[in-house]
Amino acid sequence: MEFSDTLSEKHTAFIARQPVFFVATAAADARINLSPKGYDSFRVLSPSRVGYLDLGGSGNETHAHLVADGRITIMFCAFENPALILRIYGRGRPVLPQHADWDALAGHFSILPGTRQIFDIAVDSVQTSCGWGVPVMDFERERQTLKKAHRQSDAEEWLAEAASATRSIDGLPTTPTTRFFTDVEG
Repeated sequence: MEFSDTLSEKHTAFIARQPVFFVATAAADARINLSPKGYDSFRVLSPSRVGYLDLGGSGNETHAHLVADGRITIMFCAFENPALILRIYGRGRPVLPQHADWDALAGHFSILPGTRQIFDIAVDSVQTSCGWGVPVMDFERERQTLKKAHRQSDAEEWLAEAASATRSIDGLPTTPTTRFFTDVEG
């Protein structure tokens, strides 16, 4: 097991090869939230800063937890050889389309249909470990279902639903987006 304060070029190259990552957050007296993420949605912005696009789908727990607590862990696993697990520990914040710094941050991404926010994360530490217990698997393809559903959604209905979802499953506040992306593709 190795720790560092920032992401190295080797870490960044490893991250770029991974088709999936996992995000974990928590807040006091709330459930721990752990979610898998895919698509071309993760960016290393600098050795001490990363971010990822968040598409509407299920709840908005990550947003609620980051506003309440700020802590976030992101994990990448090599499902090919050589085995490796890389964890990024940091503090994050949600950036919504209505925020002043949205355009500068969004410029690092290809905005996907259904994008509701970008999580901007300051890296506290990076840990790598062997990953020998992770199975070897082949990546077949991304599922297109979520992006397709967002492309076919009515923007006004989606925004109304998002505006009414102002609480997490544990009752923590979330801030709804005021913009819906349908005619974009990464």
